Amino acid sequence: MPSTHLSLHYHLVFSTKNRAPLIASAWRGRLHAFLGGTVNTLGGIPEAMGGVADHVHLLIGLRATHCLADVLCEIKAVSSRWVHDEIGERAFAWQEGYGGFTVGAPQCGAVREYIARQEEHHRTQTYQEEYLEFLRRGAVEYDDRYLWWRRSAAPAGADVVFWGRNPVARAIG
Repeated sequence: MPSTHLSLHYHLVFSTKNRAPLIASAWRGRLHAFLGGTVNTLGGIPEAMGGVADHVHLLIGLRATHCLADVLCEIKAVSSRWVHDEIGERAFAWQEGYGGFTVGAPQCGAVREYIARQEEHHRTQTYQEEYLEFLRRGAVEYDDRYLWWRRSAAPAGADVVFWGRNPVARAIG
């Protein structure tokens, strides 16, 4: 076969720093549109953007040449700057990590609907509950002792190191 054909769809989830409810409903739609525009500028395909006050969901398509970590780093940096400059929310920041889950093309419609129903969904389930469900469904290994703590509230005997762009806890000593 002389050419390459790919279907790479990712459901991405990340929250505001410390899961602070900083994404106000008054400008949330503008943020989602900006996130989609950023994905497009990076050469990706923005399929769905949504979320609530403390986190966002993105369904995006990427090319084989994209590095997911680099794409997320750029999306977060550019959108944080936009919130600071356009909205004037100086305290705004994204968490350091993210959840990235592959989606088969036949499931993209269901993921789009899920993202569109975020406000309704979070009336009965917290972000933490939702994220844990994603990890379990995706068979992602994690250590719950280090899933939610902040750098300033790290467990005794732990330090934060970076593997790629994701914080990982390790014992000191």
